[in-house]
Amino acid sequence: MHRRDRITVLTIFLALAIIFTFTSCEKLKASRLKANHYFTQANHHFTEGNYRDAIEAYEQALSYNPDLIEAYRFLGESYKNMFRPGDNNPENQEKADKALDALNRALAIEPNNKDIIYSLGDMLDKLRNFEEAENLYLRIVELEPANMDNYYVLAEFYKRYSGEREELKVKAESTYYRRIEADPESPQGYAYLAQFYSDQINTSETPEVEFDKAYDLYIKITRLDPQNSVAWYSIGVNRFSKAFRLQTILPLDERKGLAEDSRKAILKAIEIDPNEPFPYVYMRMLYVNVYMKLYPERKGRYEEEAKMWGERYEEARKKQAERRRLEEELRRSER
Repeated sequence: MHRRDRITVLTIFLALAIIFTFTSCEKLKASRLKANHYFTQANHHFTEGNYRDAIEAYEQALSYNPDLIEAYRFLGESYKNMFRPGDNNPENQEKADKALDALNRALAIEPNNKDIIYSLGDMLDKLRNFEEAENLYLRIVELEPANMDNYYVLAEFYKRYSGEREELKVKAESTYYRRIEADPESPQGYAYLAQFYSDQINTSETPEVEFDKAYDLYIKITRLDPQNSVAWYSIGVNRFSKAFRLQTILPLDERKGLAEDSRKAILKAIEIDPNEPFPYVYMRMLYVNVYMKLYPERKGRYEEEAKMWGERYEEARKKQAERRRLEEELRRSER
């Protein structure tokens, strides 16, 4: 073939390649546009809680763009939201299978995506698949060891199973401590662990121990943040609850000390934030349920005290409701 002929043939092939590539790009572009259209629709349905419509739209989006990772993720979330834990109906189990399939597909595309790992772990948790769910939650911690929230997620996971297996209660406690050790100056870590101990009180054979462990942690918070009204309020509730709930087993002097500690802590919470209604409720309860039993000769005086705190609660509650109403009106006006 002469050189001119070869150039002519190559020119024709190049022209055809350009036309084919342009056509392919246009088709790809059109597919991506359609995928984005359906994905946007699906997200709207998902936000509104219309999961059946969301599923249909996510599947449409994936038919045009099979690599749309977020579509797989939220397709899985949609099926997960329709799944009912504990229901062995075949239709319900099919939702679980489809949720797992979609979330695993998303994870295969982006294996280190923390949000997808969490979503899949949560689905496995709902299916009571402890081992696989645990592996995923541990993986999140490994991926982001400096993220304090990851320790909380793992600890809460162990906590949900702690009533079934004693060793998981120990794992939960250990993980809460890991969070504290990772950021010892953060009051939040101590608050999470204190709440854990508080939640154990109802099932503990030695509830006084759990009360005191939680109390020590709340005290630690007030040392880190002396103006933390929630911590002072929590101390007051803790001391009140111990005095009231263990009144048949605690010595009289100890109950009197608990009552006084509760009163001082609640007053401190009110001093810091006088607009919060709940401290007033507990102050009223303290006089009615503890002080009147400790000092029956002062019943009349304590009834007046309780009445006064009840009235202050109603005032604070009405003011809080009015503030919320005004804030909501302001938000609506800004839309």
